[in-house]
Amino acid sequence: MNKGNSIFGQILSIFDKNNLKKASVKHNADKHSKGFSSKDHFISMLFCQFAYSKSLREICDGLKSSLDKTIHLGLMRLPTKSNLSYVNSKRPWEYFQEIFYMTLQKVQSEQFQKKKKFRFKNKLYSMDASIIDLCISMYDWALYRTTKGAIKLHLLLDHDGYLPTFLNITTGKIHEVNIAREIKLPPGSIIAVDRGYNDYSLFYEWTKVKVSFVTRMKNNALYEVIEKRQVPQNRNILSDEVIKYTGFYSQKECPVCLRRVVVWDKTNQKEIVLLTNNLKLGSSTISSIYKDRWEIELFFKAIKQQLRIKTFVGTSENAVRIQIWTALITILILKYLKFKSTFGWALSNMVALLRLNLLVYTDLTTWMNDPFYKAREPDYVVATLFD
Repeated sequence: MNKGNSIFGQILSIFDKNNLKKASVKHNADKHSKGFSSKDHFISMLFCQFAYSKSLREICDGLKSSLDKTIHLGLMRLPTKSNLSYVNSKRPWEYFQEIFYMTLQKVQSEQFQKKKKFRFKNKLYSMDASIIDLCISMYDWALYRTTKGAIKLHLLLDHDGYLPTFLNITTGKIHEVNIAREIKLPPGSIIAVDRGYNDYSLFYEWTKVKVSFVTRMKNNALYEVIEKRQVPQNRNILSDEVIKYTGFYSQKECPVCLRRVVVWDKTNQKEIVLLTNNLKLGSSTISSIYKDRWEIELFFKAIKQQLRIKTFVGTSENAVRIQIWTALITILILKYLKFKSTFGWALSNMVALLRLNLLVYTDLTTWMNDPFYKAREPDYVVATLFD
């Protein structure tokens, strides 16, 4: 990275050109190129996210108006509205998905080692899904309810660095549990989920493959107490019990002993009843694991507030998927830059300042470490309009 290139150009240098080419060949991404290559398309859509462009016109005009500053971006051809609209609807979204996972591998391999929150060595994940509302008259392929359209983003978050390791984009009708069944978690890992994933057969499947889960227990669940455990002193744990389901379907689909931990939530002044199949970890650790699940909510909040993911520059399913995958690639890059920076960035502040300085010529590493350095006073005074 050097100051002879714009900040956006230096961000693009993070992506390996050979990997981009391999992804293009693998998915035949240049089949419908019409002279506008897959690499040019990717750069244009990444610009859409970093510049927070609201339309195809803003993407095209933004790049065209800064032509002297985009010479180092590697664009072989500037996009036009018609070209960008065409490739968004025709180019396979799997090409962008492939770039996401390539970028994820790079970020995972280079992220700084941070002190773990928990003493246990088990891999910790959280899983959740978030709805993105769509206008049914414009996005008729995304029927959710009678008068409403929506897509659903399913995400598995790795708590080592809080990076997404699995993503699936479906229509709003697809239930979270169906996607959870597709994920093969490593034995010994722990997954924290909310009540939307309450499914007795899923709990039993995780137990059989030695995957621990922590979730909220249903209020109407029928069970019997097998064992009462001692709770730690001066903690927020009210009770710790080993239970077994007694309901007809719950007992049939999950015929194993589970653990019921009741926690007092001081903030909201209420009890939270947790359910887990882990009988070894301390009850306070179980409580902390579920509390750390909040990180996935913060991840969804970040991509929805900071990136262009709630409104779209295209209406076809392919165009929507491309824009979402590009947003997810962008959040990986932002986290990567934050990992490597010595400055105490808040993500929202970093996104805002990058957007303002996207085409500024300065060294990215130096700028990320000290964005507010004082420039030397000039030897002369520039006259202002108000003199």
